[in-house]
This record gives sequence, structure tokens and C-alpha cells, in this order.
Amino acid sequence: MKVLVTDPIADPGLDRLREAGHEVVTDYDVEGDALLDAVSDAHALIVRSGTDVSEAVFAAAEELVIVGRAGIGVDNIDIEAATDHGVIVANAPEGNVRAAAEHTVAMTFAVARSIPQAHGRLKGGEWAKGEFLGTEVNNKTLTIVGLGRVGQEVAKRLDSLGMDLVVYDPYISEERADRLGADLVEDLHEALGRGDFATIHTPLLPETEGMIGEEELAQLEGGYLINCARGGIVDEDALAAAVADGTLAGAALESFAEEPLSDDSPLLDVEDVVLTPHLGASTEAAQENVAVDTAEAVIAAFNGEPVLTALNAPSVDETAFPRIEPYIAVAETAGKVAAQLLDGRITSIEVSYEGDIAAEDIELVTASALKGVFEPLEWQVNAVNAPRLAEERGIEVTESKTRQTDDFQSIVRVTVHNGDDSLSVEGTLFAGEDPRIVRIDGFRVDAVPYGHMLVARNTDEPGVIGLIGTVLGDHDVNIAGMFNGREIRGGEALTVYNLDQAVPQEAIEALLGDDRIVEVTEITLDDADERHEA
Repeated sequence: MKVLVTDPIADPGLDRLREAGHEVVTDYDVEGDALLDAVSDAHALIVRSGTDVSEAVFAAAEELVIVGRAGIGVDNIDIEAATDHGVIVANAPEGNVRAAAEHTVAMTFAVARSIPQAHGRLKGGEWAKGEFLGTEVNNKTLTIVGLGRVGQEVAKRLDSLGMDLVVYDPYISEERADRLGADLVEDLHEALGRGDFATIHTPLLPETEGMIGEEELAQLEGGYLINCARGGIVDEDALAAAVADGTLAGAALESFAEEPLSDDSPLLDVEDVVLTPHLGASTEAAQENVAVDTAEAVIAAFNGEPVLTALNAPSVDETAFPRIEPYIAVAETAGKVAAQLLDGRITSIEVSYEGDIAAEDIELVTASALKGVFEPLEWQVNAVNAPRLAEERGIEVTESKTRQTDDFQSIVRVTVHNGDDSLSVEGTLFAGEDPRIVRIDGFRVDAVPYGHMLVARNTDEPGVIGLIGTVLGDHDVNIAGMFNGREIRGGEALTVYNLDQAVPQEAIEALLGDDRIVEVTEITLDDADERHEA
């Protein structure tokens, strides 16, 4: 696979990709049309914040499987476009979390104790001991805006130094805040009003851009603002004015709306503002960690494994993956078979879990079932965009779980509806990891889901199975296995054949020429299918 790297990352990440057998191409100056050309045959794209990964990039990169962001922030990546094109977007959220949190704490102390200012005066020959009176963090209140990974690590560190914690984050639960000993507040102004210090840890999104402006800064009167997240969240002009006129005691920033910071930025003219040039992840350990983590995400995507840090695809905890992994293929196959057996446009899909599998995180399994349903319909689909495809096409998707099951340790059932009729396919595992289709449309079967399959509905009469075997044999199609199920004696029966070859059209026509054959569906689980009816 070809991996295009357009922003510098540490060598251990590049080495890991090469060790896995992939071609690594680095081009740190490419942009515009040249970027579109460079990515046209790439299977993975690795970036930092310097590359704009737009809709045009995804449209040009037909082979692209994954975009890896060597760091946390992904505001330079059009995730919606990635999802539409079925491309995974993954970041490296853990690799530099510690470094970013430590830098935030360092900036908090720097602004509270005027360390850079005192340092500069002393280097200039002044012993200005009496001119700096700092603020201790002990017994002060810290307002945390955004309790993601970095926010949580900052909370742990400053809580241990005696600070009371207040959190504003519309997307977290009260339980999570409680675990950190923080008071979750629903209103941003109230949260800022309670803080002596406020630190920002939100991504740059349309709803967060400019969220800290003049009115919000006024709520933090007499306090300190620290932003080591993303530029553009804080109105820099308003912040400079608030510190200059004494509304705030000070501020510390390391991320800016435009980088490098312009020479005419008002922040540069305010004494009590501490600035660093986006150094949060600039430690040797952090750079190596994010590079290796990003490489591992790319390798997992190439191997068809879950990308644990994916932002637009279902993810699963690393420890839980071995328990659900075998059911991913079971669900996909059940969906594929169900879609090919049902007439008409699919209007809704149900994915049901029974037994032990119901206790697991099955989001990835459900996405795989949807992928299986949509593949026979010739949509360009994978587990990334399958849920989006369902939503865009107005197909209702429901999911259910029960720990009770009658016959098997675990069952995955995919049911497709066309408005009037429905059809279910159930799959399970035998002996741990041996997949089976065990029920189709209510008929009990035992089909091995691989290669070529033929599903026949016929009247339950003597000689029908013999006829099917004879017709297949006459056309040099070998039967590897078969299972027959029926509702009642003399009623309708359903037979599943595992075949070594595809079924010629002449054989299908010969079978449908017999009045006892109601319907025949040929299924090739390598993405080719054809439906034949009497």
C-alpha cells in the first residue's frame, strides 16, 4: 500500500510503516493541485495541521482508505467528506495528551507567577523582585471548558495541587465529571464566573469558533485565561483588551487563529500575556508517540481491523475486540444474504443480538451488517459510511439486544424490510470461530457462509433435491455441502447449497423450468450476485 505523508512526523512512525511492508512517500511542500495529483493513487494520507484535507482531496483519492492525523486536532480535515467517501479519519489522541496537559499546567504557573516577565527583566540586567506579586493556585477555582482527554489530565494535575474544579462541556455526563471531583455546569457564563483560572480544551468547530469573546471574558473578571487548545476559540483582540484594561489579571496562549502569530497582533503589546509558539506537543516522547500511533492506525485499516482511534467509524475497546471480531464477518454475511433474498427496495433494517454477544459493544458489528446489506445493491460502501448511507436513503435502522437465546451461545440476526415483506438471516459461531448461517426466513439451515451459494425455495416433494443435484451436475457444478429445511411436511422447503463453482445461467433456467421450484437465488460472497425467479 502507498502511504503519502505531507507533514513531518517522527522517524519511528515512518519506520513502522516500512517494516509492515508499505511504501512511504514524503512530500512536505505539496499543496493545491499538486496535492490532488500526489494523493490520487495513495491508500493512506498522514498529516498534521499543515495540510488542508478537503472534499477535493477525497474526490481525487479514489484508493484512499484512511487519513491519519499525527496529533489530536482535526479541524483541517473535512470529516463529513471523508465519511461520504468511505474514508476513515483517525487521530492520535493519546500520544501527546500528557505533553499538552503538562504544557497547560506550565502556562498556568507561568502566567500566575509572571515567570516569563521576571525572566526577561533579569536577563536584561534588572533585579525586579519587588515588582512581581504572583497568585497561588491552591484553594482557587479552575474552570475547564471542554473535558476531553487533555482537559481530564489537566483536571487531575491541578486538582492534586488544591484547586476546585468547575467544568463546562455540553457533551459529557455528570458521572464523568463526578469521577474527577468536578462540578458540571450547564451555562458557560456561570462556569467562567465561578473561576479564578479558566483553561480551554475544546476542538475548533463551527459552534466553538469565537465562543470566548468580550462578554465571556467579562465573566472571568480578575482571573486568568489559558488556551492551549486551538486558535480561533478565543477572540484575541477582545482578550488583549481585557488584560490591558485589567478586566483579567493575565492570559496565556500557545494556539492562535493565524499561525505564525502576526507581528501586529495586539497580544504582543500586553505585558501580562504569556505566549508560546504552539509547543504543546513539542516533546521528544510526544512526537514519537503520535507518529507510531498514527502508523498503527494506518496498518490496522490496511489489515481490515478496527481503527481504535477512528473519528468517523465505529470503534471498539482494544480489550473487547477479540470477543466481537468473529461476529463482524457473521453480521456482514447475514446482511449480504438477506439483501439478496428480499424483493423490492429496502425500507428498514433490524440488527438483533442474542446471548453473550448482547453484552458487548456491538456498534462495529452493526455497521458491518449494514455494509453487508448495501454491498449487493452496488453502493460504494464500507463500515465507515454504511450508517450514513442508511440515513441518506431514509432507511430506518434499529438495534436490539437480549441475553436470552434458545439454541446457541450467541446469535446475530439481520432483518430487512421492503415495506410489505421482511426476511431474516441468522448467523452464529460454531466451536468458537467457525461461522454458520443457521436460519433463513424462519427455515432452520446449517450453511457455511463462503464462496458460491445457491438458495432454492421449492415444494416439499420427493425428487426435488435430486433434480437440483442432477441439473447442477449436468452443468459441472460440484456441491460442497447442502442443508434442507422445511416448515411442514408437504409445504414449502428451503435448501442452501455450498458450491465450488458459479452457477451457469443455463442451469438456473433449467431449474426454474420445473414447477416445483418456486425461486432460486445465486449468492457469491465475493461481491457478485444475481437473482433468478420463476
